[in-house]
Amino acid sequence: MKLSSLSKITKKTQKRLGQGHGSGRGKTAGRGTKGQNAKGDRSLSFEGGALTLIKRLPFMRGKGKNKSFKSQPVTVNVGLLNSLKKGSVVDVKSLIENKIVNPDARKYGVKILGDGKLDISLTVKLPASRGALKKIEQAGGIIVV
Repeated sequence: MKLSSLSKITKKTQKRLGQGHGSGRGKTAGRGTKGQNAKGDRSLSFEGGALTLIKRLPFMRGKGKNKSFKSQPVTVNVGLLNSLKKGSVVDVKSLIENKIVNPDARKYGVKILGDGKLDISLTVKLPASRGALKKIEQAGGIIVV
């Protein structure tokens, strides 16, 4: 066996702390003696005894405080509706069947937006933007809300 023929070891094993004096990391396990850092974990929000950032920030007050939790409808552009059959009814169920929207759309609802061009007439039973309403009517479609 030659030294050059041995397999290379690139990964060092992690030191096992606090495993007795023979390990070289016994007793205090590299934490020094006493003190705040030696005693155990501190929370991430701890700032040396100062008032934490979270407590310094003002409360969220008023009407729009939970905006991030409010669900918004899934948006579908008019151009995507060209994949449907002519004269078909456009509702959440038909959009899910044709894989235009995910099944989650039942929970949040769907809104039609006016981006793209519509070539076929459809009966739309969903809320739509003004631009989408114009394009649906121009293509000979009907909006039932």
